[in-house]
Amino acid sequence: MKEAYRKLRKKAAPGVDQVTAEEYAVNLDDNLKALHKRLREGRYKAPPVKRVWIDKENGKKRPIGITALEDKVVQRAVEMVLSPIYEQMFYDSSCGYRRGHSPHQALKELRDQCTRLNIKWIVSADISGLFDNIEHGHLRDMIKRKMNDGTILRLIGKWLNAGVMDAGQITHPDKGTPQGGVISPILSNIFLHYVLDDWFVKEAKPRMKGRIFIIRWADDFIIGCEYEDDARRLLEVLPTTT
Repeated sequence: MKEAYRKLRKKAAPGVDQVTAEEYAVNLDDNLKALHKRLREGRYKAPPVKRVWIDKENGKKRPIGITALEDKVVQRAVEMVLSPIYEQMFYDSSCGYRRGHSPHQALKELRDQCTRLNIKWIVSADISGLFDNIEHGHLRDMIKRKMNDGTILRLIGKWLNAGVMDAGQITHPDKGTPQGGVISPILSNIFLHYVLDDWFVKEAKPRMKGRIFIIRWADDFIIGCEYEDDARRLLEVLPTTT
């Protein structure tokens, strides 16, 4: 728990609890002990995520979720448990939100693959509203394929159902992961591993005429194709796959 707290961004805005990292650190050991006790006894309750809206370049607004400080600590601790398990499973083409991966490395891999495989056609896509639309039941089933620890699954269930506080009103979406939550990146990578990365390697790639590759950064991805026909076939099936 101490390591999880140490890894938090200390200057981040507070969530619904209005507790800052600086305030929590005043009695850090006692606070973490009390938190650990509530977790061990099954009394931990995930508070709702505070939603704020920030301006985008196109004049629209984008929602950002801010979790309560103790929730950040627990989510980070769970992420530290899950990452070593799923890192063994993830493909190298999955680059976003992973230690040892960077946008520069993804761009280099993109350039190298295009040159090495004689790629002439690019399919560029993004998954609209990924964090808001992940289906809870499917996500839980996917997690159970690799990890079936009851405590971890219950915590993830609490976060998925904690609700969102927006302008003082709490809603409980039946899908999506807590946007802005520490746990959301790895949950989204698990989900996309099965619905996109695994599908590409096991289903799409063997059916293409020429050489192809995929590079994914979170919910944005690029598929390179040697032949135009393959690129157009992928464009037709991708909307029904993801």
